[in-house]
Amino acid sequence: MNGAESLIQTLVNGGVDVCFTNPGTSEMHFVAALDEVDGMRCVLCLFEGVASGAAAGYAAIAGKPASTLLHLGPGLGNALANVHNAKKGNLPMVNIVGDHATYHLQYDAPLTSDIAGVAGPVSHWVHTSCASADIARDGAEAIRQAGRGQVATLVLPADVSWGDNLSGAADAPVLDAATPVPEDRLDKAASMLENGKATVIMLGGRCVSQAQGELASRLAQATGARVLTETFPARVRRGAGTAVIERLPYLAELAIAELEGTEQLLLLGAKAPVSFFAYPNVASVLSPEGCDILSLAGPNDDIEGALQALVTRVGAASQAAPALRELQLPEAPTGELNAGTVAQALACYLPEDAIVVDEGITSGLACFPATAQARPHDWLNLTGGSIGWGLPAAVGAAVAAPSRKVVCLEGDGSAMYTVQALWTMAREELDVTVVLFNNRKYSVLEVEFARTGARGGKPGPKAASSLAIGKPDMDFQALAAGMGVRASVATTAEEFSQQLASAMAGKGPCLIDARIPPLELNW
Repeated sequence: MNGAESLIQTLVNGGVDVCFTNPGTSEMHFVAALDEVDGMRCVLCLFEGVASGAAAGYAAIAGKPASTLLHLGPGLGNALANVHNAKKGNLPMVNIVGDHATYHLQYDAPLTSDIAGVAGPVSHWVHTSCASADIARDGAEAIRQAGRGQVATLVLPADVSWGDNLSGAADAPVLDAATPVPEDRLDKAASMLENGKATVIMLGGRCVSQAQGELASRLAQATGARVLTETFPARVRRGAGTAVIERLPYLAELAIAELEGTEQLLLLGAKAPVSFFAYPNVASVLSPEGCDILSLAGPNDDIEGALQALVTRVGAASQAAPALRELQLPEAPTGELNAGTVAQALACYLPEDAIVVDEGITSGLACFPATAQARPHDWLNLTGGSIGWGLPAAVGAAVAAPSRKVVCLEGDGSAMYTVQALWTMAREELDVTVVLFNNRKYSVLEVEFARTGARGGKPGPKAASSLAIGKPDMDFQALAAGMGVRASVATTAEEFSQQLASAMAGKGPCLIDARIPPLELNW
């Protein structure tokens, strides 16, 4: 057994049985080993940012890491944006990055680079395996480090990959369980909930589950607290039958208004809320001055256990039932196709237990509130703010849950960052429907231009040109068809509704090019 074979067997032993790949010369022995070792699914991606985004989407749904296979430092660099998103979302990932043979590094060949230096800012753990006899052990440690919510990057030199490993594969590592929340912290939280002050319970992190929502709602019903999620938790269970929970608005001014009057903030999985960007004359910290903030449980702590303990401490189990959403489906929309009618159609036709991957940016904002009382589903959010995540994340989610319908809400500008993901959807025959919001604008940047006050909030002709992506208009129907994905164009609400209903009833990848008007800004 060579080093690569022992590494793949170790990954499979540890439950890491999907690898999103974009290999090069240094990784050829790893690629060859895929045919020699059973149990590893190999998913080819045409760009490294697709591989890392798919691994993030897979982790959000599977609750465990996939691996990526990347080619040296430049390949890792291409993947970096979506590794960043995974790290910000506390999503586990094992990156295998090939490198030159150890004896070849001294010659500073064209692709030689500081892989560890590139990996460090977006990884919790970085390690270079120096001998074939060590690679299985190092692979097991990478799985352990990924654990629950960490990014582990293992550098695999070519000669370590092709050399013999007489020791063979390593056993599955023992993973750390969720950390119990200390009793004194629970006591303090219970006291805060019972002291009569205006309190917000904020949920977030890797997954806001149905159980977490119901427990938090019980606390709210019993104590008068409010429950919010952070703006973009990685995954939220929502729709009919789930707890009534709103999310903190994205715009800083609206978030400040939402939290106005809050005297106490209990954080479970979430960080203390801050503005995504700095704006002139707008506070960076969103909670009111003097608000008492308790970080009760981090993303790797036992959040559900902490909520259950609080329910017991304040007697909420016997006092109140959770407030749950009722199923309320709208009629299919008619008339003009715009962001609102797209959202209405989505709420009407979204099937039960679907997975929604949301990178709709400005045009998709209406979809989240519109589907609050839709059939129960999971909603995946862009956690790190780096766009080009949505299409790859939909790939990973569909690989993780092949029996569930995946709906990807995607902006036209964001789609072009990682449009190669469409090819992987077709190659793997994934059940993904892409709703492409085609307004021929970087609308979110137009909004941010106005909010930052740059040039008085009104762009000149050169600035306006850099925010528009028409001229020429992109033909997403042709782009999708060229990569093997069936596609259609919708210009009215009736057309969109018919195409979405057909996609929800069918199987396999498809794209709906929804031609919608851009946001109207009063410049």
